[in-house]
Amino acid sequence: MSFSVATGARHVILGPNGAGKTTLFNVITGEKSPSAGRVLLFGRDVSDLTSDRRAWLGLSRTFQITNLFWDLTVEDNVLLAYLAQDRSRQVFYRPARSLAQLVAKARAMLDEFGLGGIAQARARSISYGEQRQLEIVIALATRARLLLLDEPTAGLSRDAANYLIRLTKSLPAAITVLLVEHDLDVAFQLSQTATVLHQGELIAHGSVEAVRSNPEVRQVYLGRR
Repeated sequence: MSFSVATGARHVILGPNGAGKTTLFNVITGEKSPSAGRVLLFGRDVSDLTSDRRAWLGLSRTFQITNLFWDLTVEDNVLLAYLAQDRSRQVFYRPARSLAQLVAKARAMLDEFGLGGIAQARARSISYGEQRQLEIVIALATRARLLLLDEPTAGLSRDAANYLIRLTKSLPAAITVLLVEHDLDVAFQLSQTATVLHQGELIAHGSVEAVRSNPEVRQVYLGRR
């Protein structure tokens, strides 16, 4: 497959189970190597770069299964994300909480995204919806320029999913968002463009309207009617 996503786009990857959506994310992030071809990030060939080096360039992701530091507080999870991008991370003998500027940034970020009230709670003790929100906040704290969201509303109640939709829509326009989403209502609310995969191959790519009306997509994924 071969496709590109414009800077600042809101783009969804669609396809039935086993189509290759998460594998594609793993290739983009460097957790898996492509069998052929290249991965370009912000115009740079990153095919040989490790996941952490790609993260330094501004790539961040969330996962199908929520991935947090469960025994740390909500605030400390975000503080670690800021610390990962800060030169102070190299000063191992200095307590992270002594870095007042980074602590203030973490608190401000949590307040901005409605999580300030649970900042001192341990990540494992907050609701599943709040954990999903926290993942996005952590991703943003790493100065993400490209944000990959892997099924962000999976397992959420309708209210929690609606909140996450509003949160995603409110992200800065400069951030490119690439998401995998099985709920088509959510997918089409959040995206202007789409790519559809089937059995590891790309079968459609373009505007949401064009993809929805594509006969092959309707047959393979959306249903004939």
